[in-house]
Amino acid sequence: MNLTLYFLRHGQTECSRNNSFCGSINSELTPEGLEMAKAFADTYSFMDWTAIFCSPMQRTVLTAKPLYEAIGIEPQLRDGLKEINYGLWEGKTAEVISREYHDDYIRWSADPAWNAPTGGEMAVTIAYRALQVIEEIKQNYTSGNVLVVSHKATIRIILCSVLGIDVGRFRFRLGCPVASVSIVEFTSHGPLLKVLAERSHLDQRLQNLPGT
Repeated sequence: MNLTLYFLRHGQTECSRNNSFCGSINSELTPEGLEMAKAFADTYSFMDWTAIFCSPMQRTVLTAKPLYEAIGIEPQLRDGLKEINYGLWEGKTAEVISREYHDDYIRWSADPAWNAPTGGEMAVTIAYRALQVIEEIKQNYTSGNVLVVSHKATIRIILCSVLGIDVGRFRFRLGCPVASVSIVEFTSHGPLLKVLAERSHLDQRLQNLPGT
């Protein structure tokens, strides 16, 4: 049996609903976000889980909670799985950022790997810290199913890194809506992307909510 990682993005927050940048803001889930977390647990609790790794932010811990309470596995919190720090852009929409930090926004949009949000983190920095967690998982669990609960940018940066996709293209190559699951199996030939941004565990009402 190979090691398989399930990357789960947290459920809906007020920021994700309003399409505003949310990295270091420690936002909670909306009522719909809590529903998403429960829907994931209801669908995936039957599986044989080996471990749960989770960003320590409220929105990720609350997303993991229904599953870990159902299966009795405490999540291992890792700062490396936190979302990108958006610096002075936190809580603002792209329209506002483009107006107030225009040059920085243009540079970041062109290549977020090596250009940071104003006062924030570059994608290569996120890749460095997040991949340390992935390596820890690979060293400690050679097989089984491991859940990784994290954030939109961080999950996409991890996926780009392990799959050999330019990290600077993470915003335009991979989708990652709220409460979506992406699955990577580590085989003898390397990492295999088996599922990208799956949301069939959500009903149509939750799938069709506005936001990112």
